[in-house]
Amino acid sequence: MVHADSSTFASGLSKAEVYTQVLEQAQGLFESQRNWVCNLANASSLLYHGLLSLPRPSSAVNWCGFYVVDKQNPGQLILGPFQGKVACQTIAFGRGVCGTAAKEVKTQLVPNVDAFPGHIACDSASKSEIVVPIIQNGK
Repeated sequence: MVHADSSTFASGLSKAEVYTQVLEQAQGLFESQRNWVCNLANASSLLYHGLLSLPRPSSAVNWCGFYVVDKQNPGQLILGPFQGKVACQTIAFGRGVCGTAAKEVKTQLVPNVDAFPGHIACDSASKSEIVVPIIQNGK
């Protein structure tokens, strides 16, 4: 059984080595667990701690997590499992980096959030973002 040491990363690993460890640990955690909340919580922890273990600038992470489509309002995302600072609770499709990724179903890589039209500053310390939509059943 995988345990809390899963999110411990040796110093000096390359980004590729960290991502390999994240994937291996996630596979071990997900193998016996089918609850999506549990799995996304562990995935956000693994990614967050993996990034923190890297040298700067890659370790300059303050949030890593998931937004999911709100079942009560399918045109909006609702905060899911995450690690880091307090986050916006809901984001409309098409608003900000996350909402744009959801609306366009396309990864958004934003090196400077201040230059992104309509950026939502959930945390003013954020300077860049990457948002990768996860598609299930074509949605």
